[in-house]
Amino acid sequence: MKSSNELRTLLRSVDHKSYPAYKSLAGAYDFGNFVLSIDHVQGDPFASPSSLHVEILHRSAGFPLSCYEHGPARIALQDHLTRRLAEQFEDFNFKAKGSGKSGLLSVTRCGQEVLERSACQITPQKIIARFHVGFPAFGRTINAGELEKILFDFLPRCVENSFFYKKLDSRKVEQAVFLSEDQNYIRGYLRDHNLVAFVANGSVLPRKSGVSDLPMKGSIPFVSPSSMETTLDLPHGGAIKGMAVRQGITLIVGGGYHGKSTLLEALQMGVYNHISGDGREYVITDDTALKLRAEDGRSIRQVDISLFIKDLPNKKDTRCFSTEDASGSTSQAAGVMEGGESGSRLFLIDEDTSATNFMVRDEFMQQVISREKEPITPFLERARDLYEKARVSTILVAGSSGAFFHVADSILQMDSYRPVDITARVKELCRE
Repeated sequence: MKSSNELRTLLRSVDHKSYPAYKSLAGAYDFGNFVLSIDHVQGDPFASPSSLHVEILHRSAGFPLSCYEHGPARIALQDHLTRRLAEQFEDFNFKAKGSGKSGLLSVTRCGQEVLERSACQITPQKIIARFHVGFPAFGRTINAGELEKILFDFLPRCVENSFFYKKLDSRKVEQAVFLSEDQNYIRGYLRDHNLVAFVANGSVLPRKSGVSDLPMKGSIPFVSPSSMETTLDLPHGGAIKGMAVRQGITLIVGGGYHGKSTLLEALQMGVYNHISGDGREYVITDDTALKLRAEDGRSIRQVDISLFIKDLPNKKDTRCFSTEDASGSTSQAAGVMEGGESGSRLFLIDEDTSATNFMVRDEFMQQVISREKEPITPFLERARDLYEKARVSTILVAGSSGAFFHVADSILQMDSYRPVDITARVKELCRE
């Protein structure tokens, strides 16, 4: 490993040379509190920026062991540090001048979800952070002076302000770790109490827009129906109330634009933990949940879809079915079977994005087209078996057909974004 002074000497030796001379900088350099590695140098100032990473030993970073010794805490801390580095880079981005991508400082963009990313990894020995830098140039001539600013001024400040515990707000670090531990406590609670989802009271489910994952300001907060409300005692957050969705078949109904799909989308994203302020921090779904939809034109390879489709007119074997251009119903049938094989315990389905003939066949259609002429057995007729025999639950959004009422264990009506438990009333109507 070379010293930082050797890097400075190398920089000055390639100044004003042709841009490819930057490649001689590749290697690892000791900056005292951290090690900087130049992994890949871009070919010219207009190409994808250069790849670098830093390594900080734990004894230098100074984070308490409790912040990273367990999986959920470690992932939460990695996520928090990545976001912190992105904030620091914003202050120095493109302050080094030049052509093309000169002066660019970038790291993986984080959404609202807390995910394990390669941008920041915490090992038992150190913290590793990966990012990109646009090496400066005038035209295609090296501008070493500007890169020296980045590597010896901007970057050390960003690293120090992002990965050294004494420079961070300890309350925010603690909040990120504690929130993750509370969220994973809820996941364990779901498994232990035969539940598939939990939605806390006060959650903000609507998003700012169709292209933004930020919470919508002024939206109606979620409030659980009293019949489905439960109280959890979180390790750090204390008592929290919300809607507990039991295993089985849950139907979500209601008028258009009343929040049916919004609730389902929140449950869909509930397989991930979310950052504080997202509004869905305590919307937690069984992490094996799978959103199913029709996917016209998708490829299917050797999938047994005979549970739903068989006796095709062309005599094609559906026990080992393959196609390069699946129909909506065939693709959704394959999705169900693939989900079951991968271990999913919960299917999330929205009628709007499903193949109608796969989901249901009404009584009149069955009278007109006899069963022996219809190769598709609709999902409606298999949902109960999926739960009772395979222990796969279903949460289904329906707005046009009442046929699903007969198989549902729980029925929620969304009324102006507020859920109402109408199970008893609908079951009475079904009996009549």
